[in-house]
Amino acid sequence: MQTNLLALAQRPAPLRMGCFILALLLLWLPLATPIYLLVKDTNLASIATLVILYIEFILLLKVWGLVVKQQPHVFSYYGLKFTRLNGVDLLNGLILGLSSVVILFCLEGWLGWLVWQNPPANFSKIVLESLAVGLAIGLAEELLFRGWLLTELQQDYSFNLATWVDAVIFAGAHFIKPLEAIKHTLPQFPALLFLGLTQVWGKQWRRGRLGLPIGLHSGLVCCYYIVNVGNLVNYTGKIPDWVTGVNKNPLQGVMGILFMGGLALWMGRNSSKTPVSDKIS
Repeated sequence: MQTNLLALAQRPAPLRMGCFILALLLLWLPLATPIYLLVKDTNLASIATLVILYIEFILLLKVWGLVVKQQPHVFSYYGLKFTRLNGVDLLNGLILGLSSVVILFCLEGWLGWLVWQNPPANFSKIVLESLAVGLAIGLAEELLFRGWLLTELQQDYSFNLATWVDAVIFAGAHFIKPLEAIKHTLPQFPALLFLGLTQVWGKQWRRGRLGLPIGLHSGLVCCYYIVNVGNLVNYTGKIPDWVTGVNKNPLQGVMGILFMGGLALWMGRNSSKTPVSDKIS
């Protein structure tokens, strides 16, 4: 068994990744299925099953790193390094993500497309919740997509090809849902693609550390959570929602796509200053 697992490390990337995902599903489905069948609250069921999935992902990643990759420090190998430098990267990314969303909404407010509302009485609670949600999503998705997935792709493919494949898979993974829901949220695909590129280039700019991508992702989620849950803005209707964002989601509008494209361009320019051979170390 161990010999077969060691041999798996030299197999093509699609086979390696397929085996990992299959193992994760075999571990997850026996626990997730009863929850979906027995819990009537769909939101609670989704949260519970996602928590279980992520815990099992962390455990399986540890085993994968030790047995298949022969890496005793698996999280560091994938870029999750618990160092002061990575902590500074995370803080800088968090500030960048928060400020990007604030700038977008402030610009739309200045143009008269939305009107700011007074914060609700429980605003401080919403802010704390947003930090928890943002950091959880940022850590989970970046460890998966820019940690494990990107590393597997870079083992077999060129830097540029691995970058684009990772970004496409990241964007596409957000549409693993019923067909009607896919149609409803499809306009956000370009913005998610740009975000995927931004995150890969952010990691490579910081020479393989995940702090910046985690912080940036967390900041974007955190700020949007505050604005959305806190009902801080009302759109005036002076311009179509396909510009500001369908269903009040900035990623589903032209403005959000332009902002994410600009962020990707800026991150790509910073990343290009570091030789690729140094980035992957």
